[in-house]
Amino acid sequence: QVQLVESGGGLVQPGGSLRLSCAPSGNIGLIKAWGWYRQAPGKQRELVAIITSVGLKNYADSAKGRFTISRDNSKNTVALQMNDLKPEDTAVYYCNVAQLFGTDYWGKGTLVTVSA
Repeated sequence: QVQLVESGGGLVQPGGSLRLSCAPSGNIGLIKAWGWYRQAPGKQRELVAIITSVGLKNYADSAKGRFTISRDNSKNTVALQMNDLKPEDTAVYYCNVAQLFGTDYWGKGTLVTVSA
């Protein structure tokens, strides 16, 4: 079964940067959109950024101006560049693939901790 594998999480100081990456372990059908979500302790999972198959992007208000989602079609991967990180960005970040036909795929998550 195809899995999404995230990487790039870790501990960073406030104001620092991290780059998350996500790649499928196998072939996925037609993709409608790639997305990054996050879940902080005690909170619901929320959308951070999404990029559609035609390159349209959308960001949560909290991510606008600081985060950038991008995809590499040749490698079938998606990345999330996070700059000017804040303690409130601390969460487990999940990669998501929405297929045009079929169920979504989710990664297991990568922990981002922003702390001095």
